[in-house]
Amino acid sequence: MTGDGTRSVRAGLPEPVAYEPTLPGPVFAAHFHLPGEADGPYTYGRDTNPTWTHLERAIAELESPDERAEAIVFASGMAAISAVLLSHARSGDTVVLPDDGYQALPLIREQLEAYGIEVRTAPTAGDAQIAHLDGAKLLWIETPSNPGLDVCDVARLARAAHDAGALVAVDNTLATPLGQRPLELGADFAVASGTKGLTGHGDLLLGYVVCRDAGLAARVRKWRKVVGAIPGPMEAWLAHRSLATLHLRADRQAANALALAEVLAKREEVTGLRYPGLPSDPSHRQASAQMRRFGCVVSFDLPDRGFAERFLEALRLVDDATSFGSVRSTAERRGRWGGDAVSEGFIRFSVGAEDAPDLIADVERALDGAGSTAGPRT
Repeated sequence: MTGDGTRSVRAGLPEPVAYEPTLPGPVFAAHFHLPGEADGPYTYGRDTNPTWTHLERAIAELESPDERAEAIVFASGMAAISAVLLSHARSGDTVVLPDDGYQALPLIREQLEAYGIEVRTAPTAGDAQIAHLDGAKLLWIETPSNPGLDVCDVARLARAAHDAGALVAVDNTLATPLGQRPLELGADFAVASGTKGLTGHGDLLLGYVVCRDAGLAARVRKWRKVVGAIPGPMEAWLAHRSLATLHLRADRQAANALALAEVLAKREEVTGLRYPGLPSDPSHRQASAQMRRFGCVVSFDLPDRGFAERFLEALRLVDDATSFGSVRSTAERRGRWGGDAVSEGFIRFSVGAEDAPDLIADVERALDGAGSTAGPRT
């Protein structure tokens, strides 16, 4: 068995061909030559593309290195999420979602309910979704949850869901395949936004679904064809190129995140600190049992909205931006969007690959500055 670094560098590469690049460039084609019967691997650009093929093989190798799996890439993480839910749930079915997950899940819920699908929700923490599985068709898990960073027991939930006759999908965006492998824990689908930690440069949109069951994969692939939620070949090629540094980025960002969390734990103005890699974190025990890396996201509360905004404005090495997983640190006051059950001073901090001492110094300086100009707390 190869290690994560070797696998990341080599995943999805074709067999060597003399005088050809190791990673072929993007193939830009709406159609392909079709002599005779149209039974070749590439026919029309909405269905297949050689650049997708290499990337899909790579992602499948990362999510399921020890057992054959199929990956299907999409134009965005939301396209991948929608593909699983809308290709496997029908009117009259029941779907169980987390009530503390990705901010766009309520939009998915609205669409499912408009199609006559019952939606039940429960928190990620404490495996609370397990109480809502009776009669369910599909269980959707997000662990660690975004933005609260709660962790649930994927294997336990998967067993319970399968016993109830439900399929299981896990949003693996925050963990990435190097942090967690949902298929090995019993899930039927590993789903993620490749926009974030997987590709890690904040410059492309991408999503994917991976499953080991060929029948399930075929339904997802058919949904992609019908809806046309396909990635561009350039995005797919850039994503594949980015995988070669995934292990380096994941290790550096996780180490930086832990170092930052340890410093934040000592700050009086910081409350509600969450990072699964901290031994004091409520999710640390479960995260340690099923995760191999704890990710790059740290969340915490500052005293109020004004304090949080002054803190973000004072940062010099950290961009005030949404999303996460980039090699460049970002942070945002999550409450600005509405929808998440967080305080006005809640910060979601995506830790990048900068030198940890520089990043920590910037954060502490910004906290000091935000506090020194604070008015009376209300």
